Amino acid sequence: MKHLIALLTTLALALPIGAAELGDDGLHKAPWMRDTFKDLTEDLEEANAEGKRLMILVEQRGCIYCTKMHEEVFVIPEIEQYIEDNFFVVQINMFGDVEVTDFDGTTLPEKDMVKRWGALFTPNIYFFPEEVAADQKANEAAVANMPGAFGRWTTFNMLNWVVEKGYNSDEPFQKYQARKFEAQKG
Repeated sequence: MKHLIALLTTLALALPIGAAELGDDGLHKAPWMRDTFKDLTEDLEEANAEGKRLMILVEQRGCIYCTKMHEEVFVIPEIEQYIEDNFFVVQINMFGDVEVTDFDGTTLPEKDMVKRWGALFTPNIYFFPEEVAADQKANEAAVANMPGAFGRWTTFNMLNWVVEKGYNSDEPFQKYQARKFEAQKG
């Protein structure tokens, strides 16, 4: 019994602490998320002014995969700090009614904008370059898209690949991920 208690205590201490709280809309709210007017051009300008990359996080109430990301991945101190230091994160509710203004000037409720972008899964994360043409939709302008929940290393490596502008290199994310993962395992 003494060994079981010691094992359970060790396991509990190894788990990340402090998952995001649920907001009134049923979505997780992390301290690194920004409360904006959801005008993507303005959000991109603000991200650039802070030296950060714009990241749009599409989620929905009751999403078990969103919960997994918030409770198991985003709370890992290294990932949480990397997001805080490098990304300007705007959350979009897949079924919400808050107006979103896309880069091309189109304004729609969140739920209609998400359909316009063709997002079918949550979480769905879009990463953007520092400059976006005024005639582009967000899904066209994104330099990377992460549809679904991923584990620690895939998420961390995707964040790094975006910050390092790996999308401009000859090394696709899959090869970058494999190379980084080998080094991280050791």
